[in-house]
Amino acid sequence: MSRLLLLDGHSLAYRAFFALPAENFSTTTGQTTNAVYGFTSMLINLLRDEEPTHLAVAFDLSRQTFRTQEYAEYKAGRAATPDEFRGQISLLQEVLDALRIRHVSVEGFEADDIIATLTTRAAAAGLDEVLVCTGDRDAIQLVDERTTLLYPVKGVSELSRMTPAAIEAKYGVTPNRYSDLAALVGETSDNLPGVPGVGPKTAAKWIGAYGDLTGVVARVDEIKGKAGENLRAHLDQVLRNRRLNQLVHDVDLPLDIADLARADWDRDEVHQVFDGLEFRVLRDRLFATLTTAEPEGEGGFDVRGETLAPGTVAAWLREHTSAQQPVDPAARPEEVTAEGMTAEVEPAATPSTTPAPPSAARTGVHVVGATARFGVGDAQGLALAGADGTGAYVDLVDLTSDDERELAAWLADPARPKVLHDAKGPLHALAARGLPVAGLVCDTALAAYLLKPDQRSFDLADLALRHLHRELRDDAEQASGQGVLDFAAEESDGAAQGAMVRARAVVDLSDVLVAELESREGLPLLRDLELPVLDVLGRMERTGIAVDSDGLATMEADFAAKVATAQADAFAAIDHEVNLGSPKQLQVVLFEELGLPKTKRTKTGYTTDAEALADLYAKTEHPFLEALLRHRDASRLRVTVEGLMKSVSDDGRIHTTYQQTIAATGRLSSTDPNLQNIPVRTEEGRRIRSAFVVGDGFESLMSADYSQIEMRIMAHLSGDAGLIEAFRAGEDLHRFVGSRVFGVEPADVTSAMRAKVKAMSYGLAYGLSAFGLSRQLLIPTSEATELMDGYFERFGGVRDYLRDVVEQARRAGYTETMLGRRRYLPDLGSSNRARREMAERMALNAPIQGSAADVMKLAMLRVDRALREADAASRVLLQVHDELILEVAPGERESLEALVREQMGSAVEMDVPLDVSVGVGGSWHAAGH
Repeated sequence: MSRLLLLDGHSLAYRAFFALPAENFSTTTGQTTNAVYGFTSMLINLLRDEEPTHLAVAFDLSRQTFRTQEYAEYKAGRAATPDEFRGQISLLQEVLDALRIRHVSVEGFEADDIIATLTTRAAAAGLDEVLVCTGDRDAIQLVDERTTLLYPVKGVSELSRMTPAAIEAKYGVTPNRYSDLAALVGETSDNLPGVPGVGPKTAAKWIGAYGDLTGVVARVDEIKGKAGENLRAHLDQVLRNRRLNQLVHDVDLPLDIADLARADWDRDEVHQVFDGLEFRVLRDRLFATLTTAEPEGEGGFDVRGETLAPGTVAAWLREHTSAQQPVDPAARPEEVTAEGMTAEVEPAATPSTTPAPPSAARTGVHVVGATARFGVGDAQGLALAGADGTGAYVDLVDLTSDDERELAAWLADPARPKVLHDAKGPLHALAARGLPVAGLVCDTALAAYLLKPDQRSFDLADLALRHLHRELRDDAEQASGQGVLDFAAEESDGAAQGAMVRARAVVDLSDVLVAELESREGLPLLRDLELPVLDVLGRMERTGIAVDSDGLATMEADFAAKVATAQADAFAAIDHEVNLGSPKQLQVVLFEELGLPKTKRTKTGYTTDAEALADLYAKTEHPFLEALLRHRDASRLRVTVEGLMKSVSDDGRIHTTYQQTIAATGRLSSTDPNLQNIPVRTEEGRRIRSAFVVGDGFESLMSADYSQIEMRIMAHLSGDAGLIEAFRAGEDLHRFVGSRVFGVEPADVTSAMRAKVKAMSYGLAYGLSAFGLSRQLLIPTSEATELMDGYFERFGGVRDYLRDVVEQARRAGYTETMLGRRRYLPDLGSSNRARREMAERMALNAPIQGSAADVMKLAMLRVDRALREADAASRVLLQVHDELILEVAPGERESLEALVREQMGSAVEMDVPLDVSVGVGGSWHAAGH
């Protein structure tokens, strides 16, 4: 059955804009996306539910049409387009282009005219059905036995199916007479006034009595009463309304019905567009809900493989895998340095310490089993594949002792190069079965991340389509309908084949990614930084950190009591109970009952987010707000502690999971639990850190962190003589800067002055504007501007650097850290001001933040390597921002501090020294400094 789906793009996007709060939908570049998100979500549902064979989206080109030429006030009553909506139509059209959905607009006509024309052409072309989706009631006139109107009744999530019978029941006229009714009644949204005193029922009665509007006009003198008088007085207006609301059915369009047939959409392009919009969840729903008409990509991955019988593993490994040729001593393992060059270091037992071998020598490895948790996992099977198409599947549960010994030796042999995807979890699972891995020369997730750090998905199937234009599937899967194998154990020939296919995909993908990285001079970052970091993180995760469970329980009870107290105080302040977690109920209390100043307007009222309420409390000091803010803080801390309690493993330690592919700047992320969101400077945060303690057999914890690392990097990159002088002299940076900015002696810099320059200095490293600084310091924008001007006048090197780094990024298309980590920023050339300005702020801070992240990774590698070379028992447990937490073995306190200071302090060479602060104590808090 042929079915044409026509959508009014502007109408639906505008409804989506007001249905979804704009403040909840924006990208990191500052682009609001609520209209695009709502429309795309509705579109996915329509494609799924209606299964159209043809479709198109019509857009208004401008408000100037043949209707405004006749009646200048047509639609003149509409409010100005909100700033947050501007630019979203072009983004929406990018989504449609990626989905290969035609969109059309024509100068002088509205979207409804285009839809009317296509509806007429569909009938002429013999299509069985037409569905029109719009929020404009003029489209009612198009409805007939072949055409149905899908009218939004709640945002864009709920649509009313309007058939001829439904329309007649609602309006009292048939669809083809609706424009007559609207001419009499008027249409407020189009600024078309109706006959005074004439409503839909009266108009429908007249049309029913006289046939249509022409009949009503012909017998207008017969209509009695005040309504008849008003009709006669406004007859010209009614006829004008009828001319304006009648849709045009013969617009000259640049396409025809055949051009609207559904086409295969480009998954790679969808990824790029959805990455830019940061629609991760929506993309997952798209891929889970819809498939293209034809198989994607140029084909699957052929593997000539077998499930190895007991006793045959060793023979297969000898026949089908080869050792890497011995490395020339002159090409020993290297470490990345701040100059982007490499420096020779001693070999270490890390997964990647050798140049990447040719793809023919690499073996793709895919692990089947339970996902790693608490630093361990359960590997059930192992798939191997070579670039020549050979493959094997090994059942790890029923291995013979000889097979296990041979497989363990092969996996642990650094001369046998291996490639994995998102390797850390699988490596945990293998290690838990006594099968540690060496010789990892590529992790395809990490390689893809280095190429596109802003990408939101590094799924193997997606990467195969993006970079290889091949779909991750095999004949067994297609025959059985089985989905792509995930990290879950399934014992079947299909599962084994699927695992081998993934292993083969990893090999082929690594070849392409490594070549692209090499062309962008990014291979050293993968080989000598990220892969060794992966190895260190794996050992840190398996080690974990000891916790005081009783202390956590006490804290949880204390925070629960504070939640209850704050709630009681809030209720007492207003003399009744309210759900403190309900924005709707809070709006009633704050703005209706208490009459407090309104916050930022949203679709659902006025915002009650944390920033808005903090500002409101600063203005009013109302006791209800004070209690509410206390309640939120205590609730957040209680949730944090509850999460930590649930994460304690059987060994009494917490094993967080580090993620290397989340932050585009290169910083590590922590999850399950997130140890990076524990407050540092609050008393409650210090209490939580006190629950992280030294483990059995060790004497203390050591905390080592960099002092003002980002400011030091800014001084180095900018070459500003004043900042360099301050750091080299070991002065208090912010007091030094304050003395220059305010023109006073360092001793006369007050704490308020120091706080202002500190906020400004760090803000500049994050692209902070004068407006942002004024908000942060609660000072007028003019004062913030003067402060920044005074700073730049005295520290011109910083001013020049910040200006030049954006221009250089605009020319090159990317920023680069001291170690060559690139971040591509296509929005630097965007015509959308908000997106362009956000990209400029990213260009300002990416080299500084990214360099800080790289330096921290280098420091961690140097400390870990030095500990192993010294055969020390002390070990690295955590990396949190710019801080390393180590567990100190008995008798190693002094030597460990000297080692840490040396390795961290010499991680990179800069124009300013790296200052390392070290503290020791029985807990994380006690070790703080």
